[in-house]
Amino acid sequence: MSVAGDIILGVVVLGLLIYRQLRSRPVNASGLRLVAILAVIGVFQAYEFLDKHHSGAVTYAALGGSLVLAAVFGALRAATVRVWLQGGQPWTKGNWVTAALWVIALAAHLGYDALVTPGRGSSGLGAATVVLYLAVSLGIQRVITQQRANRLQPGGTMFSGSESGRFS
Repeated sequence: MSVAGDIILGVVVLGLLIYRQLRSRPVNASGLRLVAILAVIGVFQAYEFLDKHHSGAVTYAALGGSLVLAAVFGALRAATVRVWLQGGQPWTKGNWVTAALWVIALAAHLGYDALVTPGRGSSGLGAATVVLYLAVSLGIQRVITQQRANRLQPGGTMFSGSESGRFS
């Protein structure tokens, strides 16, 4: 995929993530399905880029740094998500800060790439790994939010998704 195509796909995915997070949704295991789908797409895109560009240590270090940045933003966003019990089922909903942190996270990812890999053979790494970055960031946010939801429920059990009859 081209750099422009990768960025367009990343922006579309970002829009979907923001839309989903600004809606009230029950916490259940089906949210992990989206993380898994994005991760598979992201790994495939990253592999294609790394294979074509015969990447070296700087590229892999830049990718590692970017994924750490994704995790940090995921943790920050998790703190902005409201978690509550409704009918014995935990629910979540983000707010404008959650949405703003998604946009800032994407800008940070692309900015980090521009700073770390300018003019090197790994230039374009940020565009090629944007979906992987979003998957990691969402995954970290999801794990933290799930832990918060578990603490609301007596016994702190993991929700399988069948409790609400509805999937997020």
